[in-house]
Amino acid sequence: MGLFGLFSKAKKESLDQGLAKTKESVFQKLSRAVVGKSKVDDEVLDNLEEVLITSDVGVDTTLKIISRIEERVDRDKYLGISELNRILKEEIAALLEENNSIDVSDFELPQSEEPYVIMVVGVNGVGKTTTIGKLAYNFKQAGKKVILGAADTFRAAAIDQLEVWAKRVDVPIVRQDMGSDPASVAFDTLKSAKAQGADVVIIDTAGRLHNKVNLMNELSKIKKVMQKVVPGAPNEVLLVLDGSTGQNAFEQAKQFTLATEVTALALTKLDGTAKGGVVIGISDQFKIPVKYIGIGEKMEDLQIFNRVEFVDSLFS
Repeated sequence: MGLFGLFSKAKKESLDQGLAKTKESVFQKLSRAVVGKSKVDDEVLDNLEEVLITSDVGVDTTLKIISRIEERVDRDKYLGISELNRILKEEIAALLEENNSIDVSDFELPQSEEPYVIMVVGVNGVGKTTTIGKLAYNFKQAGKKVILGAADTFRAAAIDQLEVWAKRVDVPIVRQDMGSDPASVAFDTLKSAKAQGADVVIIDTAGRLHNKVNLMNELSKIKKVMQKVVPGAPNEVLLVLDGSTGQNAFEQAKQFTLATEVTALALTKLDGTAKGGVVIGISDQFKIPVKYIGIGEKMEDLQIFNRVEFVDSLFS
């Protein structure tokens, strides 16, 4: 089955809807960039560079894409404007593939005797708790037994918010009082997960970035303690970024990748903004696969990122 076959019609429609603002913005800019042109020349490429940079793809990634298109122009000698979209789609999809964005079709997990542990990091306000809730829902829909751990003990609101999601999705949650040791919560969650035969454990962590050393120490401690219960945990360190903040999301990615080893990204709130291009730039700059994208309010609107469908939706 091809990559397109893995994607249901309903998912495709919600992806198109979720990216509508970005798509509209990119298309308006693209059509202005090529107006009156019949072939791809230096002026078109200069305009295209501007389109990508102002669509939050980021300067370095934009230059990489332009350089690849220049090579194709040199090779083919004549490229008509009608082919520009296709080439742009191909080059961006290739770039995402190089950056380890492997397309998986569903909320499936590797076979293991131990629970699959996801440690979620990200600053407050980016949609971290909502992403955890939606992840729990989607894993549960896929037939997995899920348990949540409220290890963001720095804020009472964070614990309460996660509890609301646990009730909504109807999954167990392990929590302690505000101010408790986050590593202790993580330890209890994994113990409980093993006792209950859970398939997936999702651990929320505090989103304080103002003191990176504290954050680094806290996340390291949580990892060490979890490994006493599940060797090799966490299986995944998921960084949640607010896609609507554009370039600010780059800065957050930079800070968190310095504080801990991030293995996957979730970009939220892509539906409310024209900054969807940030997905391409962040994936390229940090060489971390984008695994999930948030494209709406509904539980199903946290989608597994499919690079082919994403690029196709953006430029079709």
